[in-house]
Amino acid sequence: MERTSLLLLLLLLLLLTAISFPLTLPTSPDHFFRPSSAKPKATLSRPKYKEFFELIHPLPSDHLTPSCALHIVHHTFGKTVNRPPYSTPYSPPSDCPPPWLHVALEFRTKSRGDQYDRISGLWLGGAELLRSSTVKPTESGISWTVRKDITRYSSLLVKRNINFTIMLENVVDNIYTGVYHVDVTFFFYKETAVRAPLIGGDHISIFPQKQGLIGGFAAKDVYESPADLIIPISAFHNSKGYWFIIKGDSDVHFRKLRFPANTRRAVMELYVSFHGNDEFWYSNPSNTYIRMNNLTTLRGNGAFREVFVTIDGMFVASEVPFPVIFTGGFNPLFWEPAVAIGAFDLPTYDLDLTPFLGVLLDGRDHVVGVGVSDGISYWLVDANLHLWLDTGAASVEAKSVVYQNPGSSIKRQEEFRDLDGSFAIKGTRKTQLVGWIKSSAGNLTTSVMHQFKFRSSIKYGRNGNYKHAKQNMKSTREVRVMNEMGMLLSRVTMKRRYPIKVVTLKIPGTKKNTYMLITNVSHSLIDHCSNGKLSSFVHNNQIANGWIEVKDHDVIAGEAITNQTLTCRDDSGCYVRTVAAIDGSLVIDNSTFACPSLI
Repeated sequence: MERTSLLLLLLLLLLLTAISFPLTLPTSPDHFFRPSSAKPKATLSRPKYKEFFELIHPLPSDHLTPSCALHIVHHTFGKTVNRPPYSTPYSPPSDCPPPWLHVALEFRTKSRGDQYDRISGLWLGGAELLRSSTVKPTESGISWTVRKDITRYSSLLVKRNINFTIMLENVVDNIYTGVYHVDVTFFFYKETAVRAPLIGGDHISIFPQKQGLIGGFAAKDVYESPADLIIPISAFHNSKGYWFIIKGDSDVHFRKLRFPANTRRAVMELYVSFHGNDEFWYSNPSNTYIRMNNLTTLRGNGAFREVFVTIDGMFVASEVPFPVIFTGGFNPLFWEPAVAIGAFDLPTYDLDLTPFLGVLLDGRDHVVGVGVSDGISYWLVDANLHLWLDTGAASVEAKSVVYQNPGSSIKRQEEFRDLDGSFAIKGTRKTQLVGWIKSSAGNLTTSVMHQFKFRSSIKYGRNGNYKHAKQNMKSTREVRVMNEMGMLLSRVTMKRRYPIKVVTLKIPGTKKNTYMLITNVSHSLIDHCSNGKLSSFVHNNQIANGWIEVKDHDVIAGEAITNQTLTCRDDSGCYVRTVAAIDGSLVIDNSTFACPSLI
């Protein structure tokens, strides 16, 4: 009770506006290390390995019986910085050959000791299957499991003797002692698989996989079957893995390729993560503020980033990324045992390039580029190009007829005096692409519209010790397909919104050379997908409050309360899960398949 009262008192202090403190460290690190000496010691009542998890909806295969399993990796990642990624050969299992109804990837990890959180990537034949981050281990040990539906990669999964690769750079020395023990298993589900019934004989709704959303919840039949061909848009360097390392806004990476002549549809799937001075890009101040206050921080360029794709140097698509928070961010106690949204399975972004096939199907090589507007070192970006082929023809005829891209409109305002001030950014973009394809299925016209609205505000107060960062991003993608008579054959609309708010207050600590950081974080991922007949809705909301006492980058004490609710609904049913944790212990974990009255 005393700890809760202290936490509430400190959070109340966060809301006060009339107090000023002598500290002047507005750019101190937002990413912290929690040594074992600051963590509760293990007791006999505690499990051998404490289990961490990310709150996601059920996968399509969660209540199916797998036809077979393929344990492909058992490996330990110790001193792996500047070393080649780990690779092993892959071939599909012989006891349950394709086709499969679903395929699921299971990524299990456990560790003991002290360690920072690390980023990892998993590739099959050079195409990324999963972008994930690790948890900071403890002396008593931690573990976690990531499950992801990878059915959309079936054209790769059927291949024999290709490389499965994992990149997980890790440092091991006298201070950072934690190594990561990793197991990866593929589960294959044939059409004869049986659903597991609930009590009473009813069946759990199996939510179909939507491409490009966290977890994959979506409306049925919105997307076609998996692509016929997947081409990696990536690079391989002996010690750096397949992802492109983007170090600045002018650092664009390229891949040259030739499109098959019978391509009838093309979708690029982007994988993105941000690190270093851009890990918290959504809270970065302007360069003018840094320069005028003679600050040494490299966290600048303001709080707007846009990942973009070019073809032959021409802009074709973009996305403002979801602000994933890794387990060392703001207050490490917030993300125990439930990690932040997307931390174990970072979101991907699907960009439909079908209207550009009129340019791409000329039998020549074309250069695909990826970059980050206003980016600071460093970003890890790569992509998978999913292609659907016309199996009834050796080639198709295509033409691009509309290309409307007025560019993004970004308006910035700033006003500050010394270390106090405010920064505001408003951004919009609207693009439209139209092209037709004449294939064995007829003459079909595809129209792709994308627009986003971005709003950000940052305020510094109390001599730079109070910080309030707020951002909201709304994105709408619409894909229409019409026949040569102008009749609408399909219309898919995908709306995504992800607001985030971070409020921090820095005050003197209770010990010499320490300070206390009181923090409130609230963020959400809200998705809605519809094809006119069927629709799905996902609302994932997480709120965390607490404080830590910090010496250098080390957390020596702290408290935290985290609440999270995930609500999913489609035409076949609902899924709702609510969790709450206090100081790393789960106190609430409720789930139901009953639909709430309002979503």
